[in-house]
Formats: sequence, structure tokens, C-alpha cells
Amino acid sequence: MKKPELLLPAGSPEALETAFLYGADAVYAGLSSLSLRTTRGFSMETLREAIEKAHRKNKKIYLTLNLFSKNSDLDKLSGFAQTVNLLDPDGLIVSDPGVFMFMKKHAPSIPLHISTQANVGSSLTVDFWRSLGAKACVLSRETSFAEICEIKKQIPDMKIEMFIHGSMCMSYSGRCLLSSFLTGRSANRGQCAHVCRWKYKLFLQEESRPFEFFPIQEDERGTYIMNSKDLCLMPKLDLILKAGIDLLKVEGRNKTPYYVAQTARVYRKAIDDWFENPDDWDFKPYQAELDTLQNRGYTFGFFDGVPDGCAQNYESTQSVSEYRNAAVISDWTEQGAEAVIYQKINSGDTLSFLSPYHFSPVDITISRLIDGFSKKEVDVLSPGRVGQSIFIPRSFFGKFTAAELPVFTVARLKVKR
Repeated sequence: MKKPELLLPAGSPEALETAFLYGADAVYAGLSSLSLRTTRGFSMETLREAIEKAHRKNKKIYLTLNLFSKNSDLDKLSGFAQTVNLLDPDGLIVSDPGVFMFMKKHAPSIPLHISTQANVGSSLTVDFWRSLGAKACVLSRETSFAEICEIKKQIPDMKIEMFIHGSMCMSYSGRCLLSSFLTGRSANRGQCAHVCRWKYKLFLQEESRPFEFFPIQEDERGTYIMNSKDLCLMPKLDLILKAGIDLLKVEGRNKTPYYVAQTARVYRKAIDDWFENPDDWDFKPYQAELDTLQNRGYTFGFFDGVPDGCAQNYESTQSVSEYRNAAVISDWTEQGAEAVIYQKINSGDTLSFLSPYHFSPVDITISRLIDGFSKKEVDVLSPGRVGQSIFIPRSFFGKFTAAELPVFTVARLKVKR
């Protein structure tokens, strides 16, 4: 049985490097136009460099073109096709049928994958896209696992991709209009304001009293009525691997380096361990590591069918994890490591570095906190300045070397509640 392709988000060159370092087989990325990554992404030059570097490592990069087009976008498509032909990515992720046909004609050598935005959820629709020449379908997150297995069985020559981890949308696979309605920011243009996470108050208005509003009081669960928990299918991963799904996708184009690193390394380790010894495989040690990610509580989403209220977090949008993204190693010298910080660090704090080569965290106590800019010892440092870093002497790392904790290695910090 062939291992599935582990696919991670790469919202920036740094996230791409991190994903590959921690075991991703492929990433999906976008330019800053004509995709759902309008606020971030790659320049033409950085993407070209990333694709060349990925191919040297026998890794893949899929380029996103998954918006629904408007007439104002059409003039850009010819230029985008020229760009795609020049960059030669491993695939192009699209959702709009018109865009699909345009790219098939103008970039015929680039494999076309169907985005989750196209809401593919049946073998009939998968077969439709296969007949047009699509090479893979990213099934909608509303498709149950039983349906996914049936689709894979009925259309065996189409690669099937499914989500295994990440944020869930309150709407149907990203079709939400709330963000556009309340803020003018389109979710389909990569600008979602996540208004489903906001706190709402509900009121009734009686017809004969048009200017009197009666509040609807909710119980102790609060008023986060549209706040979905995050998808996590680690407890179901053995079933997914047995089913032979071709690509496993982690959601998160705007997530932190810690999120990219942790999801990549944990799912990489879990997949490899299952293939090595499926009979003794247990999801619990991998789940314990995923629990350190910032999350709103986990759900299986639509894995077993339409979820009930347990898939929602009505109490809060705050993370239930005790850990936060704390630092990323940015450089090594003979004297020690520089690490850019993302949390306030106090002298005496313990940072848990996640080596790409050891599953157990490497705990480093910062007994002397050294400002990366001034190289002076301080009591506390906050990430107020861009690129604020700390310097960690080599002696703090004990037996662990720069090769075991290379540049882009992430660290977490347990926060006080």
C-alpha cells in the first residue's frame, strides 16, 4: 500500500521551509492575486525559487487559483497562465469551471486539481471532473468518510484528497457571506474576518411593536452560536490510511510557524509509524502533541455524517491549549542560536523546541535571557519589535546540536492561566 501524500499550507516562504523541514510531502501556495491568499503569499521570484528548491528535495508545490471568477478577473488569466507555464508547479488547484477550461487550454502541461471550494461530494461529480481531465479532487469537508470511501472505490483512477486537520467553516466549504456583509471583506478573496467567531446578542421583534426588541437570553454556554471547533482526525487516521486515500490535507494558510511545524511532524510520524507497524498503532501519543496547538477544541467534523452541537464551542473562541507559539530558530553561530520570539519570554522560562528528527520535545531552560539585538542580559523580552530575538548559548542545549535543531526549528511555551 502506498503512503498518502501529506499536504501542508504554505502562506509564506518561511512556512514552506518549515513544512518541508518537518516532513510534508507537498505544500499548497498562492500568488497574491487570483487565489484565496490575497493578503499574503509569494512574489513571482520567491515562488520560482521555492519550486526549484522543492523539486531538488523531491517535494511538490501546488499553486492555488481557486477563486470564483468575475469579469474583472478575466484579463488577468492570460498573464496567470504564462506565469504558471514558466513556474511549472506540480499542479494547479482550481474551483471555477470556466477557469478550469481556460487553464486546460493555456497551460496544458500543468495537472489540474479541483479545490474544495468546488463542493465536490459525490462520485458523479468526481467522474464529471475526471472526464474533463482533472487529476485530483479535494472533496468538500461536508463529505462523510463512508461517502469518501465509496467515491474512491467507484472512481479508482482519480486521486482523492481529504482534509484531516484545521479550522472548520460555519458555511458550506467557504461559501460564507457574513464577512462580506458585515465587514466588506470577501471570504472567497482570502480576506475572511472570521465573523462566525464573534460574540452575538439575539433579539426578537414582535410585529405590532416594530421598535421594541426583546433579547433572547442564552444559558451558561454563552453566545458564540456559530463558533465551530477545529477539525482533527488523528483518532481516525488508521481508518483513513487503510482506505488508501491519496492526499491528506492540513488547512491553515494564515497559521503560525508552530502550527505548520507541529501538524507536519505529528502527522508525518503517525503515518510512518502506522505503515511500519499498523497492529500496535495507537493515536494517543500523537493526539497529545496536537493538543498543544492553539485550538477551540477538536471535532471529527462530518467524518461520521452531519455533526451535532458537540462540534460547536458555544463558550469561547479562545484556545483551550495551554501552549503558545514561542520562538523559531533563525540562525546558528559558533556561540549559539538566535531565535525570533512570538511570546513574552521571562528569564527562567522553559522553551520546548521541536526537533524535526526527535519526536520528544527538547526542553531548554532560559536561565540567562539575552537580547538578540543588544546581546545584553535582561529579565524579560516581548516581541514588540520586528524580528525581536533572543540569543541562546550553545551550552544551554546540552547534547543537542545545530544539526538536530536547525534553522526553522520551532519552540513552544506553556502559558500561565
